[in-house]
Amino acid sequence: METRELLYFVTVADELHFGRAAERLRIAQPPLSRAIRQLEQRLGVTLFERTSRKVQLTDAGSVLVHEARKALDAVAAASRRTRRVTRPRLVLAMKAGGDGGMLQDILDVYTSEPDALPVELFVCGIGEQSLALRDGRADVAILHLPYDDVSGFDTEQLRTESAVAILPARHRLAGRERLWMADLDGEPMPRWRGMPGDGPLVRDAAQLMQLVAVGQVVAVLPSSARIGLREDLVAVPVVDGPISAILVGWPERSSSRAVAAFARAATAVAERECLPHVERA
Repeated sequence: METRELLYFVTVADELHFGRAAERLRIAQPPLSRAIRQLEQRLGVTLFERTSRKVQLTDAGSVLVHEARKALDAVAAASRRTRRVTRPRLVLAMKAGGDGGMLQDILDVYTSEPDALPVELFVCGIGEQSLALRDGRADVAILHLPYDDVSGFDTEQLRTESAVAILPARHRLAGRERLWMADLDGEPMPRWRGMPGDGPLVRDAAQLMQLVAVGQVVAVLPSSARIGLREDLVAVPVVDGPISAILVGWPERSSSRAVAAFARAATAVAERECLPHVERA
């Protein structure tokens, strides 16, 4: 398969309409349709079910669109990382507040590594860290399980976290010492990128906290969300809330010494935090 064919296929999969896809690609519709048919013939599968009213992905098409995005991202990543060699730096992707309060300590340890490079921080929206790492905009990322897609990455777990409910200070549950998920039944919940839901779509932490503050949603988040919490919000532990993990991730089989040094620094900080206080002192 050629990257051009994969780009054509992914664009049709995004639009589910050959005419709109052709407009996005700035080509005529007939050659786009021919390219998709040729791809189907070569693979021996039907990628789209076409009727006069709609176009939709088949099961085979759903598999290919997932893999094709990764392939296209890999091509883009190769180009970006090759160009970056002329201006050596380490690009770290993370969402705002997603480091669990560890970032400064990690950077302090990293700068003492002989293979360290200047760090450029790429603060992105919720769920965008893995995308930036996959397409080469970042060299390393702070990721979160079970929320981020870590396929194709090497990772080291830094910390696990229990859950808290972020509520407006005036909320009926704000004074509770602890909650259970059942206590939040019927409360409006945010909708994350790429996930179904009826609540408002949330793109970044600042937007989420504003939605909570005005009572449009409540949010169940990792306990590190307490750090720097606005004065008009409260965090209440959720006993049976989801357990999450903070990881450092980088491209699989990376040969970058700077990336390896950052991973060592992050792991060292995480291990130090796990020691009893008297030992750290």
